[in-house]
Amino acid sequence: MEQRLSLLTLGVSDLGKAIRFYEEVLGWKKADGPDGVAFFQAGAMVLGLFPHEELAKDMKMSAPTLSSYRGFTIAYNARSEAEVDRIFAGLKAKGVTILKDPEKVFWGGYSGYFADIDGHHWEVAFNPFWTIGADGGVSLQPPK
Repeated sequence: MEQRLSLLTLGVSDLGKAIRFYEEVLGWKKADGPDGVAFFQAGAMVLGLFPHEELAKDMKMSAPTLSSYRGFTIAYNARSEAEVDRIFAGLKAKGVTILKDPEKVFWGGYSGYFADIDGHHWEVAFNPFWTIGADGGVSLQPPK
């Protein structure tokens, strides 16, 4: 198995509302695809949105129980602290739930957290030790 990620699928409570959040609040563009699921090109990966019950059924599981802390975050790496601040200003202006305002963090970067309409936790961070390519791809190599 190659060391890479291809797709992250989030279970959502209302697909239409989730799509509107990603399109209208985050400004992302949904790709054309089948009804009942949504896909967004996210750099070298794809983000999928799928109703909770359908995702559970696809995995042959009963419907999941939701809780505030889910044990994972989705991250967007910004190119600067100022970009992190601009993103959070836009999120706040649109009434998005902010979990933690951006701040300098112990590992030497700068980050904050917000929640989408289904409570999925997103981190927006600037990591001065990683490189972000022109295509948005993140490299663990330090900037030159």
